[in-house]
Amino acid sequence: MTGVRDLRSFLAECDASVWRPNGAFAVEHEITALQHASDRAGRYPVILIEQPQMPDGGISEIPVLCNMTASRALTAQMIGVDDHRLAGPELYQRISNPIPPVTVAGNDAPVQDLVFEGEACDLEKLPALKQHILDPGRYLTAAHATTYDPDTGIDNSAIQRCWIKGARKMSYYTVPSSHNARNMRKFWQNGEDCPIAFWIGHHPAVSVGSQGKMDYPESHWATAGAFLGEPLRLVASRTHGDKIMVPAEAEIVIEGWIPRDQIELDGPFGEFHGYTGPQTLAPYCNVTAITMRKDAIYHDYGSGLTDMIVPDNMMMEGKLFGMVRSVTPTISKIHVPVSGRRFHAYLQLTNPMGGEARDALAAVLAYRRLKMAIVVDDDIDIFDEREMNWALSTRVQWERDSFQLSGLSGSMIDPSLPSGARTVSKIGIDATLPQSEFPGAPKPTLPRLEVPKDATRKALSAISGANNSEWPEL
Repeated sequence: MTGVRDLRSFLAECDASVWRPNGAFAVEHEITALQHASDRAGRYPVILIEQPQMPDGGISEIPVLCNMTASRALTAQMIGVDDHRLAGPELYQRISNPIPPVTVAGNDAPVQDLVFEGEACDLEKLPALKQHILDPGRYLTAAHATTYDPDTGIDNSAIQRCWIKGARKMSYYTVPSSHNARNMRKFWQNGEDCPIAFWIGHHPAVSVGSQGKMDYPESHWATAGAFLGEPLRLVASRTHGDKIMVPAEAEIVIEGWIPRDQIELDGPFGEFHGYTGPQTLAPYCNVTAITMRKDAIYHDYGSGLTDMIVPDNMMMEGKLFGMVRSVTPTISKIHVPVSGRRFHAYLQLTNPMGGEARDALAAVLAYRRLKMAIVVDDDIDIFDEREMNWALSTRVQWERDSFQLSGLSGSMIDPSLPSGARTVSKIGIDATLPQSEFPGAPKPTLPRLEVPKDATRKALSAISGANNSEWPEL
């Protein structure tokens, strides 16, 4: 099959942005250290490790790809968004215009080039990473767990971590409120083990699109197609047939069953908030089949790093844009910054009328993950933290311009929550300027500092033409 967008076409499209470090790098800590170093340097290349060193010292034949979505600009480009700052409204439109998938036979699915079943399965041969010091072992971090609702047959796909515990066994940590957890509990309540499949590696448009914030039960495949710009090709899994479909152009698929009412220790593990989360109890998966492409590439997300946060935050922007749009048409941009992990959102409104800023804040704070939202006028660049802090420091009186909401649902892995808490408190901040006294009149505020535009053009020209030797060492 030619012309299909997959991980290979992505690497070809963005070859200039791919860093291939020379030599071997250990799957235990060293590959993740490259991502940490990249984050600290503020540089976000796609990283392809062609010689991943396994725990026994050998070199895996399967290369490791990470940092695929660390660059917000590159991620936006790969999902067809020209300007990453417009991700919110653009992704809202994508989610609203799904493209249904198509089904192909196994012999037309590259992910089933190689099939290992039963005793031939060996998870430990995968170059999965042990990322951080306190991780108990090597984890799958970019595996999209796929289950289905036994009542309707509608599937769900979500990234959820798995700790490799043996050749055919791995933990499966699913947040209790997740759609996959609902599906699993339904099977258990029916006295059945839960069928599951995990797919790893695809074009970022598919990986990002399949992280859409959907209703329950609602499949992600059509949204992934909307992001891909073409129908996503699916193939029936080997173990579960057409009850669980998987992307035909994925790199690796792992299939199995989650035993009913069985849980074991999992973690501690690095979470999206940047801290090591506590040890917890989780189900596990008994593996029945592993399929992969002949020249498979293993995809990994750096847990708690920019690579993992960017795509999910961009999908949140699409979801939140729709929530705000339902209460005010003045929303123009929305940003869920990496600096706030998944807890903060910045909103930009164009000429909001009285009360609209607070309406927008109330709308987004209803979203479970958020605990702070700030709204500003369209003269503030919400993608520039300096601009946002300037607006907070010069346009806000806390008693007048902020409000708190308590007893709301939130992320239960927020490290600031006291022990035993089941709800969270949230804050909304209105950093917009006061309303004009008359329609069309300037807003009553001091003028911003400016220089003439021709002086600005001359200064920019001088800076762009200067070489490094002309700049003083500071």
